[in-house]
Amino acid sequence: MKTHFRLPPLSLKAFGKYAALFCAMIFMNFALPQHELFAFPLFYAALGMGFDPLLMSAGYLVASAPAMSAYASLVAAVQAAYLLLLFTLYRRLKRPMRLERLLYLVLAQLPFLFLFPHTGYELFPFSPFLQKLVFSAAMFFLSVFFEGALSSLLKRVFRCRLSAGQLCELLLLWLVFGLGLRGALGEVAYSCIALSALLVGCILLRSAVAIPYAIVLALPACFVSASYLPLALYALYACAAVLLSSYGKLASALAFLLTCLGAVFLQGIFSRGPLEIFFGLLPCMIAAALALCFPERYYQKAKKSLLFYRENALPRVAVNRNRRAVGERLYEVSALFREIEGAFLGNLPEDNSALLIREKLKSTLCRDCPGRFRCEDSGVAEGLDKLIAIGYAKGQVSLVDLPEIVGAHCGNAAGLLFACNKLLASYRSAAREMQSAREGRQLLAEQAHGISEILRDMALEQSEEYSFSEGESKLARILAQNGIMSSEIFVYGEGDSLTVSMTLSPDVNGKLLCAVAGKALGVSLALTEKIPLAEGRACFILKRKPFFDAAFGVACKPKQGEVACGDAYSILRIDERRFLIALSDGMGSGENARDVSDRTLSLLESFYKAKMPSDTVLSTVNRLIAYPPEESFSCLDLAAVDLDTGDADIVKIGSPLGFILTGEELRVLEGQSLPMGMLDAVHPATMRAKMGENDFMLLMSDGVTAAFGSSAELFDYLSVLRPVNPQSLAEEVLQSALARYRGTAVDDMTVLAVKLLKSA
Repeated sequence: MKTHFRLPPLSLKAFGKYAALFCAMIFMNFALPQHELFAFPLFYAALGMGFDPLLMSAGYLVASAPAMSAYASLVAAVQAAYLLLLFTLYRRLKRPMRLERLLYLVLAQLPFLFLFPHTGYELFPFSPFLQKLVFSAAMFFLSVFFEGALSSLLKRVFRCRLSAGQLCELLLLWLVFGLGLRGALGEVAYSCIALSALLVGCILLRSAVAIPYAIVLALPACFVSASYLPLALYALYACAAVLLSSYGKLASALAFLLTCLGAVFLQGIFSRGPLEIFFGLLPCMIAAALALCFPERYYQKAKKSLLFYRENALPRVAVNRNRRAVGERLYEVSALFREIEGAFLGNLPEDNSALLIREKLKSTLCRDCPGRFRCEDSGVAEGLDKLIAIGYAKGQVSLVDLPEIVGAHCGNAAGLLFACNKLLASYRSAAREMQSAREGRQLLAEQAHGISEILRDMALEQSEEYSFSEGESKLARILAQNGIMSSEIFVYGEGDSLTVSMTLSPDVNGKLLCAVAGKALGVSLALTEKIPLAEGRACFILKRKPFFDAAFGVACKPKQGEVACGDAYSILRIDERRFLIALSDGMGSGENARDVSDRTLSLLESFYKAKMPSDTVLSTVNRLIAYPPEESFSCLDLAAVDLDTGDADIVKIGSPLGFILTGEELRVLEGQSLPMGMLDAVHPATMRAKMGENDFMLLMSDGVTAAFGSSAELFDYLSVLRPVNPQSLAEEVLQSALARYRGTAVDDMTVLAVKLLKSA
């Protein structure tokens, strides 16, 4: 069987991997002074990982060239040819290499054992051949460990957590590579590379994890110098850099540089020659300069990768998966209600009573009339339609309603009017039932539309994924500095939806927690919930605090002789960032008017809590409160206020004037619509007003506004007021209105006041 060696096509990413492996093999051959082929373990590990045998064999041969020995190159050539043929054969046979690979690995050490020109080290008190035997055993075990290290490096690092065994494998790989790096480039170059990696790592990690990272970087220097001093120095540099890492990379670099200068001073290097001083300080200065010049976007990208690597990703993935599933389900249900809306609107029954009445008249009264054909030719049918339309509008028809063309051609006008009135009476009942059915179907369609909108918004909200936040580690560090220890922190959402959940001791002061967490994240936070978890632990939930807070005041007086006030008011927090106030005035006074007002406000509160669209809310409430047979109507003032912006969406339906009092002006809120329940469709007056800090909104029932006689008098009265708090404002306006009634309430009287305050 002929073997054809062909180079595989390489992508840019694959080329980078091969280039990195070739460079690493070159440096590894400098790990010891006699340039033993310590590139072999990495070469064997790469073949075991599936890298191309031909490319790796060529790279291994090139890596042996710096050994400057014909016998060393011969050893590398024999090992490369042996493994090339072996791995190529297994590839062609498509067979996995199992435990026999250990035997092949032992055989691959024979060329080194018998051909490599090793003269021995005085450090070891036995013969050069026995020393080569020890090195062969070391290469055997390193080959096994390097395969695991290479697998972790290529497949697991920055993707998932590594086990202790995998970390040890990577440590061995770095130790051999670091020794080769130092042997090939010298002490100064190695120090530049290691210290630069150390400082960049400290800026990224910003935690105690940087200390073991520094120890790992110092190990090659410790082995070469046979001293623990490099290990202590690197750990000291890492502590200094991490200590000031919260103040930015410039502060970390300066702390690192000053610590390096102090360490060099203690080593007595400043007493030496200028050249020695320069090379002693050069690695520290280069490391600081490289760390500062490292592009910020790469820092941010690396931080995100490290954040994912350090965090428990599975719980977030599970939560996001469940949220997506719930969002998809909600969206499907939303689409179902949209279909229900279309079904109700698409099949509304048509009122064809007029057509039925005309056909009934033709089939009974006109059927036996001798002038029937003459009437059809002269256009009497159009006149008959007009007569029926008038009957629908008036309820019945008389002689004066008879169209001229019908009166001129019909010889039995009296009989026609009698029959038409009789049919109108019988069909009006059916028409009312049909109209009720139409309105009922339309009401259900509107409700289906509102529910569909709510479910769609919920679906979009639930579909938003919880990603990793860089603020979590920073928050944990700052909390610890303030004596608040948290075992778990979860920061998700952004903007208004920012939420912080953390597990703390239940004795933690809520105000201190909000202040510290808010300063760490750069936003004002408020404690919204505290959930006991177990003994000694509780879940604290913080959300972004709105810019404004609100204070409320209410004053009311029932009509003279009545026990209950017919007005009703509501103050409702829709969510953390909005509140709703409403004042409803049922027509009349006493218990009946109170019932109408309460029913109206209860419906409105329920709809707004469910976040139903405003147009659907008003239309639905108008239809529902119009159902009772008695004529009971309700006037309404409603305002939904955003605590972040101060924007107030105001709805006025048949209600008197409202006002916004600021320090500079008095603004009027006025509507022209009729009370709710009075017409088939409500057309509210809607407006948007802007409120600021210390502004008041004032809503009053007509019992209060009527006491002032005119809008101008009420405006003049309020213009001179300088209220301090909403409760005193409401009481003052009510007392002034009562004074104009000489102390007797001639109608139900209610004043509702709101003041916006800046959040503390």
